[in-house]
Amino acid sequence: MTGHTTTPFQQPLKTAALDWRTDDGDIEAPFSTHYDDVYFSRQNGLAETHYVFLEQNDLPRRFADWSDERAFVIGETGFGTGLNMLCAWACFDSHAPSGARLHLVSTEKHPLTRDALARAWRAWPSLAARADALIAQWPEAVAGVHRLTLDHRVTLDLHFGDAADTLSRLDGRVDAWFLDGFAPAKNPDMWQPALFAALAGASRPSATFATFTCAGMVRRGLAAVGFAWRKVPGFGRKREMLRGEWQAGTPADTSGMPPTETPPNPRAATPWFQPPPPRPSERIAVIGAGIAGTSVAEALARRGSAVTLIDRDGIACGASGNPQAALYVKLAVETNLQSRFYLAALLHAHRWLARLDPARRWWADCGLLQLAGSDSDETRQQRFLHHHALPPSVVQACAADAASRAAGIPVSRAALHYPTAGWVDPVALCRHLAATPGIEVVCEELRALRETESGWQLQLGQRSQAFDQVVFATGHASRDWLDGLPLQPIRGQVSTLASDTPLSQVLCGGGYVMPARDGRLVFGATFAPHEATTDMRDADHRTNLDELAALAPSLVPATIDPTQLGGRASVRAASPDKAPYAGPLPNIDAWRQDYAALAKDARTRFTQPGRHYPGLWVSTAHGSRGMVSAPLCAELIASRIHDEPLPLARELVDHLHPGRRVIADLMRGR
Repeated sequence: MTGHTTTPFQQPLKTAALDWRTDDGDIEAPFSTHYDDVYFSRQNGLAETHYVFLEQNDLPRRFADWSDERAFVIGETGFGTGLNMLCAWACFDSHAPSGARLHLVSTEKHPLTRDALARAWRAWPSLAARADALIAQWPEAVAGVHRLTLDHRVTLDLHFGDAADTLSRLDGRVDAWFLDGFAPAKNPDMWQPALFAALAGASRPSATFATFTCAGMVRRGLAAVGFAWRKVPGFGRKREMLRGEWQAGTPADTSGMPPTETPPNPRAATPWFQPPPPRPSERIAVIGAGIAGTSVAEALARRGSAVTLIDRDGIACGASGNPQAALYVKLAVETNLQSRFYLAALLHAHRWLARLDPARRWWADCGLLQLAGSDSDETRQQRFLHHHALPPSVVQACAADAASRAAGIPVSRAALHYPTAGWVDPVALCRHLAATPGIEVVCEELRALRETESGWQLQLGQRSQAFDQVVFATGHASRDWLDGLPLQPIRGQVSTLASDTPLSQVLCGGGYVMPARDGRLVFGATFAPHEATTDMRDADHRTNLDELAALAPSLVPATIDPTQLGGRASVRAASPDKAPYAGPLPNIDAWRQDYAALAKDARTRFTQPGRHYPGLWVSTAHGSRGMVSAPLCAELIASRIHDEPLPLARELVDHLHPGRRVIADLMRGR
């Protein structure tokens, strides 16, 4: 038997090992004891950043001249304290037109803790407001991509992990690079050929770079993948530094070395997932006003699109209309793509909700206990924790007595405790999102959809309206419009009960129950695949009561008539593999034709990109976890439409692609 081998997504991230040093002016700065190097100069760190990274990338002029619809993208190796990125943000605010947007992408292998980050930023009061925005959203030390919305014009994607590895998974292109991190002599593991190849693979034509180092290995590595470099005077006592541009296929102009390595095409093995080319995004229709549709609408409006949110029945009248919904995921024992996505979505949802409603008026990060239902469940939870070295602030083991104290009521089993999970009022959330400036809500039925030379013509009731692009987010009803995309309806009924219980955390097991709100418990829900009715059923209330009794017996009254319960039934949509669909809509007949050879040999290589319906997108099949999955899927779709880096690693983007089932079926000979 072979031993268990951990992946980068199962191994724990080590936070930065720091010493704190003070100069004669009492400026305190962090010092890496692991790399034996400083994060920034205590005397002139701001001036150094401005000279090395902002000026040598010509950012003040480029920001002032920026007129593209898409965001200007800066990439960085080594986030550290964030000094470079926050200085770039300040420079952008000072020089860029009011309608411009900035997208920051930075890698970090050993992130600082939130407390250390706050301590480091005491040295820079001139950037305090920006630092506060960063610190407020600072993520836990979990490998992967963490998206932070710093303000309405500035987005930061933190890629936690090895720089070469994370940048090779980046789905997006960069306009200017800050090649920072500790010096090559101190950190040779970063400055490797794989890093230079990843930089070239993620660069837009003529992308620039600047770096403090002139080391020969850096010059040779950059030249080998197509970067032209030149030496310029360094900052302060440093004699020289490098700056340059990516010019793939041309010799580097001072090294005398032509490029010798071609960055690998990340889509060579999966051309069907090649994204469609960008299109105008000024006017976008979003069909469906539940959590999937309203989160997409908000993400698009925040980027400047004029959004028409269309739903015949109004906001949150379908599956998103329950009085409370759990912020809950159930992760696999061993890491897989599905679990990686849902973990990223859960962490993203918490930051997203905290930004939308910092006062917690209609949501609560009260914590969630995933109770083991049996001895085998407890064993599964222990195996999960063994395979996932996640910070205890994300998930931790909780014995039955500790779970009882956390819940405020007796529970009889051990649990996995998610301290920052909780619940949300879906209706209040959807209404808040729909009220975002730039969104028009239209309560009309979509009757027809027709492609035009410039976009799509929609028949809404008795009127017709033109749009550049259209996003379908209509749950199981999406199948009426989406060219054979496999969707399964699932009926679910929740129950409500008057209660003054002291329950303080969400409990999940065979069912779930939320802390009482306005004197009522919400619990459930039934799960009936292939049913699409919304009538209330006493039998479903009885099923929910039985699940509640198994989960928390003290919450069930001694005598209760199911007819006395309130509740609500709705229909959710699920995909065959239980992952959401989020991305461009494939032309399924064309895919089956173009990639038919996969049915005979799954290793067949193709050059034909996947054919998609131009300007049609889908966010659906969120099942019972849409409150967690929909917001991150919305960011994915809005980022793709606006030609930005995506908030997930490339393989997770592909995992969510609406065409994935077509390819899987072909490879299985179906």
